[in-house]
Amino acid sequence: MIRAGRRKYAQSSEELAAAMGVTIGTFRNKQPYADEAFPALISSEGARVKLWDSEQTAAHLAGRLVPELPQEDDEQDLLDRNEAGAELGVSPKTWDAYKTHPQIAPHLTKVKGVEHCPRGIVQAFRVAKDAGADAGPKGRPKGSGDMVPRDEISARVGDLLDEDPAVTLATVQERVGLSYTAAARALPRLRGERIADLLEAEPDVTLEGAATRLGYPTAVQRTALVSAATELRARQVQPYLQRVADVLVGAGLADAQDVQVQRLDVDVLAAAALLSGSGAPALVWDERYGWRTAISRRHPIGKETGTPPEGDGIRYLSENQQPEPAELLAALTDGRRGSNYPKTVHRAGGALQG
Repeated sequence: MIRAGRRKYAQSSEELAAAMGVTIGTFRNKQPYADEAFPALISSEGARVKLWDSEQTAAHLAGRLVPELPQEDDEQDLLDRNEAGAELGVSPKTWDAYKTHPQIAPHLTKVKGVEHCPRGIVQAFRVAKDAGADAGPKGRPKGSGDMVPRDEISARVGDLLDEDPAVTLATVQERVGLSYTAAARALPRLRGERIADLLEAEPDVTLEGAATRLGYPTAVQRTALVSAATELRARQVQPYLQRVADVLVGAGLADAQDVQVQRLDVDVLAAAALLSGSGAPALVWDERYGWRTAISRRHPIGKETGTPPEGDGIRYLSENQQPEPAELLAALTDGRRGSNYPKTVHRAGGALQG
């Protein structure tokens, strides 16, 4: 975490490499920060973007005594997504849903490209949540649209699952104020995420066993298991997608970013990496078609149509679903490579269609 009052000292990998007089590539390869004597990271364990306190690193590099950071928690401490989730007792993915709440969203701030939230805001939200405040709309008039902002749906449906793992679609519709379609999309997805959480914690548990352990009724297990399988695929591919994004950063073609895997349909995954030093606004990965360039930075993935996107500015870069980042980088920077239409289409889950 970034301790209260020390935001100005937050230091990224690129800044630390420059202070050490080495390239970022050399810094990442040699990993000088792995030395026990090197000042500890201030970013959370497992965070993709590593951060240090520049006052500490400067002292270490100069051979001086490294000053200690404050040890007592403060309401102005800045927590990243892992730390904010831990403060609430939820997973980082659940925090991603909670952070859109109007009690939290206005207070989010980015430090060196990493989103943080003040500890006091997280604690106040926890108190309000535990007290049942802002439970959301009670019912949905016939013919109306969803009565809750889309980015708050996961958090509110998740609260109902916490109360009752066997909660029904009808209850979700009534308590949250959702249409049948929105409820039928959100509830199985969240059940699937929780099955995936349990499987990651206990690898010997089967999908069906996890669903039963979590208290999901037999009648809803089929859709929950399909969702869980999709969620597990998303978690398996995310490190690869992040590695591609990091290579783009190293090549000067993108800014540091956290790649988020999205669902285009019940069981189709896609993700986007925004570009900053290339002719294309973004790259899109679709598990059916592999990597392609995109024509929009704001909405790179676009709407799902069931067919591969085509048109000016769209170029499919590899026949492989997961080419090595170096191969992808070479294809991106060589306009002669690639095709206007995917040469190979993959089924969700990795099998080839043809």
